[in-house]
This record gives sequence, structure tokens and C-alpha cells, in this order.
Amino acid sequence: MRGATLIKVVAAAFVAIASGCTDNKQGEVRGDGPATAVPADDEINLDLWLERLEVGSRELYSAREEVVEALSLEEGGVVADIGAGTGLYSLLFAEAVGPTGRVFAEDIEPLFLDLINRRAEDAGFHNITAVFGREDDVTLPNDAIDVVFIADTYHYFENREDVMKSVYRSLKPGGSLVIVDYDLEPGAERPSDKSHIRFGKAGVISEIEFIGFEFAEEPEVEGLNDNYLVRFVKPAE
Repeated sequence: MRGATLIKVVAAAFVAIASGCTDNKQGEVRGDGPATAVPADDEINLDLWLERLEVGSRELYSAREEVVEALSLEEGGVVADIGAGTGLYSLLFAEAVGPTGRVFAEDIEPLFLDLINRRAEDAGFHNITAVFGREDDVTLPNDAIDVVFIADTYHYFENREDVMKSVYRSLKPGGSLVIVDYDLEPGAERPSDKSHIRFGKAGVISEIEFIGFEFAEEPEVEGLNDNYLVRFVKPAE
């Protein structure tokens, strides 16, 4: 199942968010079990959950502004955030492309999409469209996207070839695919919390090129040390 590990980590939290916010405008939730690492009797608010889920990504959170800058987004552009999760980057992209642009926040978990819609509304963004994807298809319109962004998600894809073929179809000719993910050095011991990551940067580049993308660059992004950022281009027709 695409994203199964990630969903197990946070599903209990968002079930609580979805149910708890119905009666509590402040968004208090209950977390339980090892997936949330919070005792069943403890109550925490939505802001705390977002802090745990987003700041917990460490580099991807702390270097978020530098990552967005590396994408060189243009006002009026169309961006797809694949595996958008809590919407951290979707919101940043919405600000970068401005009201004439569009952000497609795609995920296979409806609770994430509900959260993104709520956060967009609270922030006053009207240029974010939540997209319910499938395990083998990002379900985006063909030849419609300027930049596709996949952060800390590619290694969760189990049907990577079909997913990336759908990403390829969604990009405009000449459009960019940006992947940010954790690197595994050849021969290096894999950290216990990264056991689900099957291969590093070289393997990702090889798979993406097999789909038909052209490798463009690996810009140096301040704040990214354990993670890498690589950009590919869909060849112009």
C-alpha cells in the first residue's frame, strides 16, 4: 500500500482531529497507542499535532523556505504537491504562486485532505485544490502542471512506475519534477528509523530517468544535510 507506513504513524491523530473538531472549535484531539506516542487520556490541540508531524520532519521543516526558494516558482504557476500530508509545503507554494496561480495538494489519505482544506481556509488561500489520489495514479489533469514536488514521499510508493508515469503525464512539456528525500550512502549502515527507505539518491535518479524524465540538476540547499533535492525535466515536445 502506497504510504502505508506514514499513514499508520499519523492516522490515529487525524481520526481524532476529524472527530474531535466536530464538537470542539479549538481542535482538541485525543491520541492513543504507539502510533501517536501519546497516552489515551492526554488531550492536545491541533497546533501541537501539526508541530509534531511537521517539525518532526526536522530538515524538511527547518529548511522549508530554502527548499521553496530552490524551486524558483513563478507567480501564476501551477504546482502539484504529491503526498501533501499536513499541507506544510502546499501553503508555502500557494503564497509563492499568488492568487493567479494554483496548487494541487494530492494525497491518498482523506483526513490529510480535510486538514489541508481547513488550513487553506483559515489562512485565506483560495488557490489550493485538494486532490484525492490513488495508489497507482496521482489523478491530476494531463499536461497541466508546471512543477511537481515530492518530498519525503517517493520511498513510500510501492507502485512507483505507475505513479511516476501519471506524474509524467500531468506535467507540461518542459515542466519540472522536484524530489526531496533521505539519502542512503552506499555501504553505510541504515538508521533504524529509516528502515523503510530502500535505496538512495542514485537509485531514485535511475528510476526517474527510466520513466522518461531528464535529470536537470542537484542544487545545494542550505539546511539539507541528510536529505537531497534533485530536479528533473519533462522533455519539451
